[in-house]
Amino acid sequence: MGCWILFLESGCLLCQRSCAEELCQGCQRQIQRCQRSDTQWQEALPLFVWGVYGGALKRAIATLKYENQPRLARPLGHWLAQTWLESPQAKIKQQLTVVPIPMYAAKKKQRGYDQAELLAKHFCDFAGLPLQPQGLERIRATEAQFTLSATEREQNLSDAFQLGRGFQRRCPAAVLLLDDVYTTGATARSAAQALQHCGIEVVGLAAIAKPIMKDDSQSDRPKRPMKGA
Repeated sequence: MGCWILFLESGCLLCQRSCAEELCQGCQRQIQRCQRSDTQWQEALPLFVWGVYGGALKRAIATLKYENQPRLARPLGHWLAQTWLESPQAKIKQQLTVVPIPMYAAKKKQRGYDQAELLAKHFCDFAGLPLQPQGLERIRATEAQFTLSATEREQNLSDAFQLGRGFQRRCPAAVLLLDDVYTTGATARSAAQALQHCGIEVVGLAAIAKPIMKDDSQSDRPKRPMKGA
């Protein structure tokens, strides 16, 4: 029986230690230390963010996106959902539909999956919210945002999205956008505007991580580790 258990176990997707889940307990603890104490539900487009974009969490997101490890979306999506369910935002009265911010189709084909879509799927599985992965369509390729100034980021994302075929026949009353990383908000604003122009209310955006900014550095207080996903 012991040999059979060892056969079923695979390596941790970050450190390759033997474990039965996507992440070993040590890597789970390192990532959970990146969790913010303030989810930042504020601003014109409210933001619900799980963690600080740094350390083990940054490494996990990079591994998910660039090292062909889509399985990492499950624990990250579940942790985001667990925090959402424990927050006042979970009591929003509108019936929310979760819409991931999509990649450009050619880029998704090259990677083989869309990380925001996978994160949204696992978020919805845990939170019990409906998912519409085709609510938005990215209609043109855009430059990597990290190379651009704030003004250039807005111009780069201008009119980059349109209503997806998932909402062509019937639009939802309200949408919660979801993405992996939130930086300046240019992508989120462009995506939200595409939905709002069609009369869809966007209540906010949920993201796995956000870099620390000068005005929110106090959000980098560690929380107690959560239970494993």
